[in-house]
Amino acid sequence: MKLKLLSVVGARPNFMKIAPFIHAIRDHNQGILRETGQFHNIKIEHTLVHTGQHYDATMSDTFFKTLNIPEPEINLGVGSGTHAEQVGNTMIKFEKVLKQIQPHWVVVVGDVNATLACSVTAKKEHIKCCHIEAGLRSRDLGMPEEINRLVTDRLSDLLLTPDKMSNENLRKECVPEEKIRFVGNIMIDTLRKNRVITEKLEINNIIRNNLLQESATFASLTPAGYALMTLHRPSNVDEKKILTGIVDFLIGEVQAKLPLVWTVHPRTKKQLELFNLWEKILAEKNILLLNPLGYHELLRLNMDAKILLTDSGGLQEECTILGTPCLTLRFNTERPITLREYGGVSVLVGNDIEKLHKEFVYTMKSDRKPKQPELWDGHTAPRCILAIIESSNRSLP
Repeated sequence: MKLKLLSVVGARPNFMKIAPFIHAIRDHNQGILRETGQFHNIKIEHTLVHTGQHYDATMSDTFFKTLNIPEPEINLGVGSGTHAEQVGNTMIKFEKVLKQIQPHWVVVVGDVNATLACSVTAKKEHIKCCHIEAGLRSRDLGMPEEINRLVTDRLSDLLLTPDKMSNENLRKECVPEEKIRFVGNIMIDTLRKNRVITEKLEINNIIRNNLLQESATFASLTPAGYALMTLHRPSNVDEKKILTGIVDFLIGEVQAKLPLVWTVHPRTKKQLELFNLWEKILAEKNILLLNPLGYHELLRLNMDAKILLTDSGGLQEECTILGTPCLTLRFNTERPITLREYGGVSVLVGNDIEKLHKEFVYTMKSDRKPKQPELWDGHTAPRCILAIIESSNRSLP
């Protein structure tokens, strides 16, 4: 029997999540996936579609290579645009793909625009939809990702959750129990699989090879001897007053205590230049500005950072497993399991400079304490494949 799956990626966070899923499909078809051994007679035919939401090679192509993901069979080439433009253009192009491939399931991951667009299109074409990383909620409808999550979960036939808090979120929204399956965090599969490779990378070589400052010199970094930062959300970078406050804090407090390694998102760089903050940062010798990094390079820096400052949900999760103390520059999170009060290592500070200062001082005194939430064990992808097979129509061709 044959099961036709079509999975969708649209932006950088999706790549780390889809890699172990693709590898699990390969292992199932080769008969070496223990979890699906009783279904050896079902062969999975898989098609990978890239919507092209991240169209810059530095944000996309390198991830396929480093994570050993086969090149997508189909690239929709949607590119940039407003949320409505991205969703609308994706739906128009994805509809044609579904009519051509006619899969049994469309599998979407995370909460990007591609996730929303492709889940809606799948349901309009009467194709079952599976959402990996279902049930996450920030309760903030001002975040486009929250709308994407809500709509995708409402439409999906199978909701694969990363933690039990997500299960409860779905139950409170009256999702039928038979649609919910707790499988764990699929991104942690990627982390665990790549950890040995990543540990071999040399921190200072990563810095040297990716510096944005021309002819910059820096003292060699040591484990727990630097801070790491990523920043990209509109709430932090789109208003001059807010971004200026963050930059002043980085200059006045963070880099005054230890070197700050800042991987600069293209959106953030554009805003820093617009608000005349770019040259101000370049003048600081203890702030090392880097181009966007590949998965292994950023993970390696996170492994030895004294502290991470970020507004990325995925990095909150990485910090939980690595034990890196984390200041999350958001006022809410869809991943509460990563927070200190729920056993994690992260604390929400938003862009409140007073709170940022207070928690930075406290966190600098914290030790690294790795955590492992339930089923964040590196075997989530096989559980995803098993759940899809078990939920499939028994009349497969």
